[in-house]
Amino acid sequence: MKLFGWVVLAWAVSNGAMADKKPGPAAAPDRGLAGSHWSLEQMDGKPVIAHSRASLDFPNNTSVAGNGSCNRFTGSLEMNGNRMKFGPLAATRMMCDEDSSRQEADYLKALAQVDRYEVLNRLTLYLYLKERDQPLKFRAVL
Repeated sequence: MKLFGWVVLAWAVSNGAMADKKPGPAAAPDRGLAGSHWSLEQMDGKPVIAHSRASLDFPNNTSVAGNGSCNRFTGSLEMNGNRMKFGPLAATRMMCDEDSSRQEADYLKALAQVDRYEVLNRLTLYLYLKERDQPLKFRAVL
């Protein structure tokens, strides 16, 4: 019976040691912003217009799409670490009310000036601009 106890103990130790060597679940790859959707909350430190539809979507880490406030847009994206640069953006040309048109023009102009980004708690996205003191502030659309 003593021998059986030692055999069981040896088996448990060897299986435990082997369990430590088994590969664990692979860490999820960092997708960056790919697949995320954001709603614009502030420009130049001020809230966007009421019922704004301004948004920013990242289908992958090389392209971007969204709503300027009235019109849809799409374009290319370059990311390197926390650096970000939008390529030329193409937008639809629907008629918009004056406030939406003004906000859209400012928003698309601001996107062209983006230099870097920061995400806080996966819920808030800040896009920092080269020539402005205040970043664009977005909230995650879940």
